Amino acid sequence: MRPSILNPLFADITVLTGVGPKIAALIGRAAGPRVVDLILTPPAGLVDRSFQPKIAEAPTGKTLTLRVTVNKHDPPPKGRRLPYKVICSDETGFITLVYFRARADYLQNILPEGETRLISGKVEEFNGARQMSHPDYVTDPDKPDDMPIFEPIYPLTAGLTAGVMRKAVAQALKRVPDLAEWQDESWLKARDWPHWKKAMLAMHAPESQAELSAMAPTRQRLAYDELLANQLALLLIRKARIKSRGRSIVGDNSLRNKARKALPFALTGAQEQALDDIYTDMKAPERMVRLLQGDVGSGKTIVAFFAMLAAAESGAQSALMAPTEILARQHLESLSMLADAAGITLGILTGRDKGSQRRATLEKLANGEIDVLLGTHALFQDDVVFKDLGLVIIDEQHRFGVRQRVALTQKGPKPDLLVMTATPIPRTLSLTAYGDMDHSRITEKPPGRKPVDTRTIPMNRIEEIIAGLRRATANGEQAYWVCPLVEESEVLDLTAAEERFETLKAALGDQVGLVHGKMAGPDKDAIMERFYNGEIKVLIATTVIEVGVNAPNATIMIIEHAERFGLAQLHQLRGRVGRGDKKSSCILLYKAPLGETAKARLNVLRETEDGFVIAEEDLRLRGAGDVLGAAQSGFPRFRLADIAVHGELLAAARDDAELIIRRDADLKSERGEALRALLYLFNRDDAVKLLSAG
Repeated sequence: MRPSILNPLFADITVLTGVGPKIAALIGRAAGPRVVDLILTPPAGLVDRSFQPKIAEAPTGKTLTLRVTVNKHDPPPKGRRLPYKVICSDETGFITLVYFRARADYLQNILPEGETRLISGKVEEFNGARQMSHPDYVTDPDKPDDMPIFEPIYPLTAGLTAGVMRKAVAQALKRVPDLAEWQDESWLKARDWPHWKKAMLAMHAPESQAELSAMAPTRQRLAYDELLANQLALLLIRKARIKSRGRSIVGDNSLRNKARKALPFALTGAQEQALDDIYTDMKAPERMVRLLQGDVGSGKTIVAFFAMLAAAESGAQSALMAPTEILARQHLESLSMLADAAGITLGILTGRDKGSQRRATLEKLANGEIDVLLGTHALFQDDVVFKDLGLVIIDEQHRFGVRQRVALTQKGPKPDLLVMTATPIPRTLSLTAYGDMDHSRITEKPPGRKPVDTRTIPMNRIEEIIAGLRRATANGEQAYWVCPLVEESEVLDLTAAEERFETLKAALGDQVGLVHGKMAGPDKDAIMERFYNGEIKVLIATTVIEVGVNAPNATIMIIEHAERFGLAQLHQLRGRVGRGDKKSSCILLYKAPLGETAKARLNVLRETEDGFVIAEEDLRLRGAGDVLGAAQSGFPRFRLADIAVHGELLAAARDDAELIIRRDADLKSERGEALRALLYLFNRDDAVKLLSAG
């Protein structure tokens, strides 16, 4: 149960005065639907009204506060749509306050002639005179609290004003309770960090730009809380999983030895090390949950295949789930020869398999006649029944939701789980998303792979590129041409995939194909297959090809408007070529002039092919928010922590969480009870429920 002290924070925002259903919907879009969402939304900026010059010295365009005497009201003539003016002065000169469509009685009430007032806003010059249109504040100098000197600015959405959002946050902060401290006192003292409530209130009352910084002490304190909640939850999930016994899978090497003899190459040292990790996990009585990271083309599929052979040696079946049908079928094609040599049976199940063919596959699976089933989302449908599922492998982990992963692992008696990704993940990010898993990295590429020649070329040389493409395709080579948009856009000056398709078709003829995410699945797969078979020489695509097609004959990758893509994405796209033994090239077309960050990104890509180096640089250059992107759905979104700058705090939170689990695994101590409140506060209550379930 959530501690009752937190209930005021978990109320719907409609409990706040002035927040009806319409305003609640807008605030919900900007921050979230509950009071706690408001307090966890940090200010994005600050209005500083502390500058109080005289009228004659007041600069234009800067927020400031003036102390003035109200001299005279100058309302517009009746029936004329002119502004209402109020003439004010101090000892150095005059200023006119200008109001459009304002009520005279209201203005006479707040600006009585002969009285002194504080006015705040921005000064403008008009016809050689000073004026201020619609001041932000008009207050009595004897009531200084009526005008905040420092005013936080919050993220907004269309229809939501800054004032409404500020009032809602101010009310939400009044509901913040005094919570028991979950951080170690000596740790807080060493860092000079305030207690939680004080830090929370201070974050929403900044008095300088420095206090808005992610490195300000109050913000660091709260970021550390969020990171600790994340790491503690992951370790509690891991602990619960370790407690749930799996099965010990020990093979006799008979099938693996046959497969090794049939391999046309030797495994790299990194592949052998990854296999050692996996075999050790499979032998242990606890369930294996391991993440296998490896660059595009580093040989993860072969590692997965040997793990499946180990399972088959012990009489267990395996399932390999791929994100696309074409990738599942490519796995089938690439592994068939080795499967025949080892003497195991492969099966495949995708959305395309229907009727008697599907029924036959399901029957063989249930009878144990299929050792390894490859497929897509179709694998976790209810009628897919294994005789004895011992190992589940998920390719391109971040493309699948947790529910899909769980649905597949429930098809056997606690099968081992291996998840693979070709998207290199910075260490800090992998700790936040996969901290509950063991990790293996394949950092070498198989021998014989040639480096991809990467060049940056401005868009105005595009005709040369098309001419070069004509020569390459005449020699039998294949190329990808990637565009950032599907259709032409009036807003962004980027060449759309459809427009580029028409251009290249006119230049190169019918050997050009187009594929993008808006196409129906079967149509997309059909085009990909024609490219894979060599019928199409140039494939125009959006980033839909980032994952899921392996055409060994493709030697050229052209990425249009490369400056618009993230580093990791560019690296993934480049990884689609250079997969055979032929010399390959990657051309990054950019629109000049390049900004500093874009220039740095493209330079990194030219200098290295190491995906892990690239991932770390991407995080440094773009920050965590952009790196995560929409596709990386498996990563947590932090509200107060910024992984790009709080990496050191994340490492400390990991150490702290491990110490907590060692000393007080059930969170029963005084600090443990406080930590339960922390987990609820940051929406990690799933981990608390695991504790309750024992």
